[in-house]
Amino acid sequence: MSHLGSIMLARLVATLNRALDRLETIALFAILALVAIWLGLDDLVTAMVFVLPGLLALRILLGHKATPVAAQGAATLFPAHDDGRAGRAALAAMLARVARRAHDESACILLDLDDWDQIAERWGQTAASDILATIRDRLIAALRHDDMLVHLGDGRFGVALHPVRRAPLGIRIQICDRLRAAVAEPISFGTMQLRLTASVGHASLRHDGGGLPEPTLRAAAAALDAARHNGPDAQRAYDPALAAPATPSTLSHEVGAALIADEFQPWFQPQIATQSGVIVGFEALARWQHPKRGTLLPAQFLPAIAEAGLMGRFGRQILRHALTAAQGWDQAGLRVPSVSVNFSADELRDPSLADHIKWELDRFDLRPGRLTVEIRESVAASAQDGAITENIAALRCHGVNIDLDDFGVGQASIAAIRRFGVSRIKIDRSYLVGLADDPAQHAALAAILAMGRHLGIETLAKGVESTQIHDILNKLACDHMQGFHIAEAMPYAATHDWATRHNACIAQSAVQNRRAG
Repeated sequence: MSHLGSIMLARLVATLNRALDRLETIALFAILALVAIWLGLDDLVTAMVFVLPGLLALRILLGHKATPVAAQGAATLFPAHDDGRAGRAALAAMLARVARRAHDESACILLDLDDWDQIAERWGQTAASDILATIRDRLIAALRHDDMLVHLGDGRFGVALHPVRRAPLGIRIQICDRLRAAVAEPISFGTMQLRLTASVGHASLRHDGGGLPEPTLRAAAAALDAARHNGPDAQRAYDPALAAPATPSTLSHEVGAALIADEFQPWFQPQIATQSGVIVGFEALARWQHPKRGTLLPAQFLPAIAEAGLMGRFGRQILRHALTAAQGWDQAGLRVPSVSVNFSADELRDPSLADHIKWELDRFDLRPGRLTVEIRESVAASAQDGAITENIAALRCHGVNIDLDDFGVGQASIAAIRRFGVSRIKIDRSYLVGLADDPAQHAALAAILAMGRHLGIETLAKGVESTQIHDILNKLACDHMQGFHIAEAMPYAATHDWATRHNACIAQSAVQNRRAG
């Protein structure tokens, strides 16, 4: 059934449900039957006998076809174009209608599926559309009757709450938690189970938007921006201190000057050995120290850099800062075996990339093994003989480590892993969602780790956020891990204190273990 057909069916079911749930409707059939009997209208009596049971049967039949939409009375959907303009207009219209009712309140909620661009890239547009349809139906089921849900393009949805007397923060948080829980339920996808998370921002119509639709939408967008900054899987309410969200169009004219001013700097997230806790490296994660907007994440500024045609220059600047950090750790007497730097497919197509990296390593007097180049699994899966393959092969021959990022959700084959000489696979964080309670998830992760051992490739789990997950990874013999449980990404200046404290804790634990033994 088409998307528009699903919407029409959902609305028909909702109308039928509302009619048959009213006592007046049932009473009307009884009154009509009595009048028909009194007037001697046998045909009408016969019709009354069959019409009501027929409508009840139709309600059940359509309910099954429309589930889960009809299960909750069907929240309103609005079919949006890819750019989301129609959906945004629908949200604004709903908020405007509520604003005209002096004593009613509403709220706008914006939800972004985390890492959606990577999911769409890995699985293709057809699969992405199926996933979006599943998420859409779940969000509908999690909302109240007559709340409005719209698709705003890519992996973003918007919600306008049906008029209520009050929309306090606590109620909005509960609604957002329901929406995030709906997204987090596993999606069966072929022989796999896909687990997604979402970042959510929300704002109230009258308190945060001054009773005006556009300011409310902008406030919700600013809150979503803050959630993404603190995500994945986070929610934030609007606060006046939040700046308006940056967009590629507003930033593209600024990136050239920002590169000259050296405003792009890597922050560093530690990677440790799962069993011993020893530091095995830091991953360099780009940040823009914007003079007015504060610290911006890659998702906020990379589209602007790409639009300005400056990805190559940007990547080389981040590499230089990463190697400067490695040199600084050496001078401080800190043992950091490797620093990891991400390279996009466009950067890997640069025929001069491998030579440039070799030159930079020589300039900083660093062994090639001190650098790890990260490539996405989707890049490895799609790369044929060409510049990408030649660059990776040249770097591997020079002694640079190669990490295969986001492993487990793309299409990379064992042949591709061997062809690129991958040193380590970084297991996508989706494999850690629900790990403690889902035997199938546990088995899938165990299989990936076993494959790594058989191939002689190290493994690293991303997104470790609890001691419980740490313990499971240790039992499954995962080599390395990184995530908020160990530490969040931090500026270079903070890495020295963190590493010193962490090493002291490791040494103290070793002493205690020897005494206990």
